[in-house]
Amino acid sequence: MDFEKPMDEYLKGYVDKYDKWRKTGSFTTSSRVYPVCESFKPEQWVMPSDQVLTILKESRSFALIDCLCRIHYNRCDKPRDVCLLIDDLADKMVSLGKAKYLTLYEASERLKEVDKHGLIHMALFMPGHKIYALCSCCACCCHDLQLVINYNRTDLIARSDYVAETDSGLCTSCGDCIVRCVFNARKITDNTLLYQSDRCLGCGLCVSVCPTQATVMRKRI
Repeated sequence: MDFEKPMDEYLKGYVDKYDKWRKTGSFTTSSRVYPVCESFKPEQWVMPSDQVLTILKESRSFALIDCLCRIHYNRCDKPRDVCLLIDDLADKMVSLGKAKYLTLYEASERLKEVDKHGLIHMALFMPGHKIYALCSCCACCCHDLQLVINYNRTDLIARSDYVAETDSGLCTSCGDCIVRCVFNARKITDNTLLYQSDRCLGCGLCVSVCPTQATVMRKRI
């Protein structure tokens, strides 16, 4: 992690805003990681109260808009139409013609699609800790993920209630999960997978590519 990397004005604007809000006690974290739906077995899907679809079910309205960070940085070819706005903001952006309402089924299908691209589901907060958006984020463009990965601002992102757990007996050290882990929690040393669970924020992307089902999501203790 390159903590000495110069911070551009786009990121600095977020940091200044976040630190001001934190100083006044307006919120504790700017965002929170949620496991991708494909990382859970079917019987687990109904268990977590903090799943993305649960949030959408409890919302009055939600609408799809392109990710502003991906538009700004344009560093990858990941899908841009991935940001789900919630309630008042959704209604406002739809009225301005900048977003479109989705049904719950359409939203769930979109989430499944972005899982395939290795995007991390994150809830975004405003002061008062009200969720205003659910975005599917990449490490190269997302402002919050950049702040965590490049500048060690782990205080800005809350981990999910789940953590990946790998069975060394089933793991073949193929390395597929390493490519998917943006938090540098996994690496291969001497042909053996080394996993640092304390670095895991619980996105679940490693689970959905494991060919031997050696990695699963467990409730964080």
